[in-house]
Amino acid sequence: MAMTLRLNDDDDAALTAAAEREGRSKQELAQEAIHLYLTRRADVFAAMLGDEMSRHSELLKRLA
Repeated sequence: MAMTLRLNDDDDAALTAAAEREGRSKQELAQEAIHLYLTRRADVFAAMLGDEMSRHSELLKRLA
């Protein structure tokens, strides 16, 4: 799916420099960054959910 990403001048310059340094496109770096962000958020949510389930395990057993 196509998308337009608008960056401020400083972020665009940093992304351009990183892409040139790594020999990759700015699009590749942006896609990777978004993927890592979303994956990390899912992992954090899963960890928080697991902690809460453990913390309330007795209550959950009684409610089941």
